[in-house]
Amino acid sequence: MAGHKVSKNIADYAQAGVDTHKAKEALGGLLKWISPSCALRRGKAGEVVVKSGYYAAVIKLTDTLWLALTTDGVGTKLLVAEKVGRYDTVGIDCIAMNVNDLICVGAEPLAMLDYLAVQKLDASFLEELGRGLYRGAELAGISIPGGELAQLPEMLQGTGEGLGFDLVGSAVGIVSPDRVIVGRDIQEGDVLIGLASSGLHSNGYTLARKVLLHKAGLSLEQGYPELGRTLGEELLEPTRIYVKPLLELFGSGLHIKALFHITGDGLFNLTRTQRSVGYIIEFLPDPPPIFSMIQRYGDLADKEMYEVFNMGVGFCVALPENEVSRVLQIMQQHDIDAWRLGYVTEDEERKIILQPKGLVGKHNIFHNLSR
Repeated sequence: MAGHKVSKNIADYAQAGVDTHKAKEALGGLLKWISPSCALRRGKAGEVVVKSGYYAAVIKLTDTLWLALTTDGVGTKLLVAEKVGRYDTVGIDCIAMNVNDLICVGAEPLAMLDYLAVQKLDASFLEELGRGLYRGAELAGISIPGGELAQLPEMLQGTGEGLGFDLVGSAVGIVSPDRVIVGRDIQEGDVLIGLASSGLHSNGYTLARKVLLHKAGLSLEQGYPELGRTLGEELLEPTRIYVKPLLELFGSGLHIKALFHITGDGLFNLTRTQRSVGYIIEFLPDPPPIFSMIQRYGDLADKEMYEVFNMGVGFCVALPENEVSRVLQIMQQHDIDAWRLGYVTEDEERKIILQPKGLVGKHNIFHNLSR
């Protein structure tokens, strides 16, 4: 991410410890072996019909019923939970990161299995974690019929003695073949609607922690007027679950062209469509105060902020212009702020132009429009 305006200590996300570009290069070696497995069920139940580049993978069960699958974890947000000593929200994050991906391919989430690895068993910790998992399941309307608990004292290390743990989920949903959404018919002139995030969600925490806790030396226990609560409470705000309002959209007869869960890589998630299109973003909402705190204390440029974080937009919907008002109405009924962000363009390069910030992006990097 050369060329970013950054501090001497936090050059960019890579210097903070996460090099997303290098990760994608390194992934090639793994995919060389994993991808051919998709052919092993060809012509049988379980045949892969949508690969996971569209948020969730989809396999064929019957001619009329397909199964969507996804897996994801909470990431280094768990280190904040360890430092604060609060574990009743990260289960919601685990559910959200999975079901929000499932919904993107038009699937109705059904269930999630959790994988919990711990450094040390603690009954009160497990109960608190379970409370969050149940709340997430409740918000998503899914079950948690099973899971796995592993004790790995030699492999895990947390922020304190015995505190290390990792939480991951694998979720499934169902979708009719004629209802699969992968952006195959998205076209120029379609409108992009943004749905408000609840904050950082579960992405960018390596950079956020490096900036706020290590560089700036802020306390998780301290309250900040701009946040209206402690920094720890803000950083543990759970990821918003969009399942119920999106299922209502599915049942409303709207012609939804594409759905986007805005996670790591920010608005570059908009490029995950079958057709090659770009976007003109004419409006960006004011992001929640936590983002301006990170930008200020990290001396980070707008372009890096929009490459790493959701910046207040946690989900997007692309559909025809004449259906925008209905989407906004449904989101209002679910108490979710929603905005008309811009529109789709025909663009083989899949560029994203952020007019309010004077930025143009492709290949997951933003540059100044004048460049």
